[in-house]
Amino acid sequence: MSVSSLVMSSLLGVSYVNPMNFFSQNLGSSGCGTSGPISCQDANTPPAANTCCFETPGGLILQTQVWDTDVAGSPADSWTIHGLWPDNCDGTYIEKCDPSRDYTDIAGLLESQGASSTLDFMQQYWLNDDGTNEKFWEHEWATHGTCYSTLDVDCLPSSSPTGAEAVAFFETVVRVFKTLPTYDWLAQAGITPSYDQTYSLSSLLSALQDASGYIPALSCSRSGTLSSISWYFNLKGSVIDGEFVPIDNPKDSSCPSSGIQYLPKEG
Repeated sequence: MSVSSLVMSSLLGVSYVNPMNFFSQNLGSSGCGTSGPISCQDANTPPAANTCCFETPGGLILQTQVWDTDVAGSPADSWTIHGLWPDNCDGTYIEKCDPSRDYTDIAGLLESQGASSTLDFMQQYWLNDDGTNEKFWEHEWATHGTCYSTLDVDCLPSSSPTGAEAVAFFETVVRVFKTLPTYDWLAQAGITPSYDQTYSLSSLLSALQDASGYIPALSCSRSGTLSSISWYFNLKGSVIDGEFVPIDNPKDSSCPSSGIQYLPKEG
């Protein structure tokens, strides 16, 4: 099943990501709304801005996907999740911001807090190349998730169970990923995996821009094989239930201008 079949409505020209998720439905909203400043876009935001409702310093958010050709069980008609990374507005980044919240047993955490459907999706579309999906999820939360200012424990209602902010993170990653069916958007332009066909960078980016309205960044291996993609956003409000505002990529793609291979999956 492709990711696009899981999306409830047409995503062409999407301007933001719907904020409904497990956290807001079960534990109450963040209380931030989406009428505040946009991260990285509103230069006059005062230093004393509420960091529970304004993502800083990591307000340049990347939804990263990978095209792994040799991962067992990886869907042949979909890219898979790498993560949701909070880069700083200037493109630099910080990692591993709060080791005290390096949660383990992410699967158990999601199940215990009513997010089994998110876990089911992750088990299909968030796969590690060596089969240790749990370690991958733990790494992504500890390395990137703990760096979101709007997911600080102090930003949550006092009655929140331990790890509720991590559950909100994984729910949000999955939700944003579902709005970005990279495989289907390329296929609409006749760009599909092939052992024989090669593609130009301009044709790949044009196809994705035509479908989504925005230009992502593509990455290739040293051999010129397509390997990953980053879709960029700024944020209004909290990661929990805020509005992800798509933007064109601020960085150049790393792929060559021509001769790019988009290989079929073998797993």
